Amino acid sequence: MASFAARCGVDDAARVSRTEAVLQTVRESGLEQVRIGWCDLHGVLRGKTLMPLALPSALRSGVGMVSTILLKDTSDRTAYRVFEAGVAGALPGFGFANNLLLLPDPASFRLLPWAPATGWLQAQAWFEDGTPVPIDTRRVLQRALARLEAAGFGLTCGLEVEFHIYRLRTDADPSLDPQRAAWPGEPPSVSMIHPGYNLLAEGWADMADEPLRIVQRTAQGLGLPLRSLEIELGPSQVEAVFEPTDALTAADQMVLFRNGVRQALRRAGYHASFVCRPPFPNVMASGWHLHQSLVERATGRNAFCRDAPAPGSTPDDARHTLSDTGAAYLAGLLAHGRGMAAFCTPTVNGFGRFRPNAMAPQAVIWGRDNRGALLRVLGAAGDPATRIENRIGEPSANPYLYIAAQIHAGLDGVERGLSAGPATGAPYAGADALLPTGLGEGLDALGADAELVRAFGADVVDWFVRVKRAELARHDQADDKDAWQAREYFSRF
Repeated sequence: MASFAARCGVDDAARVSRTEAVLQTVRESGLEQVRIGWCDLHGVLRGKTLMPLALPSALRSGVGMVSTILLKDTSDRTAYRVFEAGVAGALPGFGFANNLLLLPDPASFRLLPWAPATGWLQAQAWFEDGTPVPIDTRRVLQRALARLEAAGFGLTCGLEVEFHIYRLRTDADPSLDPQRAAWPGEPPSVSMIHPGYNLLAEGWADMADEPLRIVQRTAQGLGLPLRSLEIELGPSQVEAVFEPTDALTAADQMVLFRNGVRQALRRAGYHASFVCRPPFPNVMASGWHLHQSLVERATGRNAFCRDAPAPGSTPDDARHTLSDTGAAYLAGLLAHGRGMAAFCTPTVNGFGRFRPNAMAPQAVIWGRDNRGALLRVLGAAGDPATRIENRIGEPSANPYLYIAAQIHAGLDGVERGLSAGPATGAPYAGADALLPTGLGEGLDALGADAELVRAFGADVVDWFVRVKRAELARHDQADDKDAWQAREYFSRF
């Protein structure tokens, strides 16, 4: 009988060879356990920890996982009534908390640098009949990349991720007090690693040296292309910058980085938070800035780069810096800026970042090397590093959905030959289109964007909106909304 991997259509000679190599490494390295990790809607790794004896079967036949994991909001509450009639019609393949299978990819194997004698494998979700689960978010990005490939392009992405690191007060941590357990529980008690308000200060970097070295060693131990670690403006706020790579790899790296850093720092007595606005006075919001450029698959050339400015153009024209393809892609990002907002900023907390004069976007506009604009165009004619930076994202966003939104929006601009209009010179002076001011408005804008709904698929959008509205409804019903955000986001993201 064919293995489950074969029924899924992935069990080729290369996979068989990689599987044998993984099993040999596990034997020779004396590993005690291997974690099987899968990324949920909220960008968090879930999965199971296997003993070495169970690994051959897992690589061949998958690992069972309850399907409700895909239907949970940020508090881990299931947003669908899976034991009532109608769920199978609304979301085929789900119902009665049935099983899905996680199939590990042997090419993803690595050792976890913070966990002794522990390996790790990335998995994707499949139905038991061997068909892919369409709302697996990594698969959502893979479909977007297939559309991009059909148009003759690939996507290169570079990550700039702001986040906060705090020192845990472990002597009286309310999050671990069984008398105060709740759903979700209280956030941890913390202190800062640097006082803030001294951007890029070397003195603050030295003060934060211990946790930053843990971040460095964790990222490098995972094989991630970390370029720099920097002191950001806010108290206890830092930034990590990575070398550019292909879009799917970049998304995988973001998931690995966030989860690895949180685990490694926790072991050392620190709390890393990728929530946009931690629950403290005078905090500075964190963003996730996504640099992107198309690559011509036939030549490997940056498809955003042009040899010379378009005739008659000025620096305020997109075609002065970007190729015709790049200018149309930019226009597509603008056309769908409101619709994509909920994919890029998927929490109640994150929308608090869109405020004037905060080096965060407020309007659906672009600018040349302008950090107040939604889209920042970098480079020049003849510069092979020419790119677009989207500044909309919050650092806890699901990277597969964030990047897929860029592809579908940008490609729509390319296919329709859209024009971006002139660059802004005053990003906070008002504009025709503002970004949504809250999660509810963002979900409304997504539902109203017919092209994004078509490109993602109505089933994916309906699922995403339903789960996020469950989260939003609980927020709106909370008596103390600040305390709700502290419990909901700060302790978990």
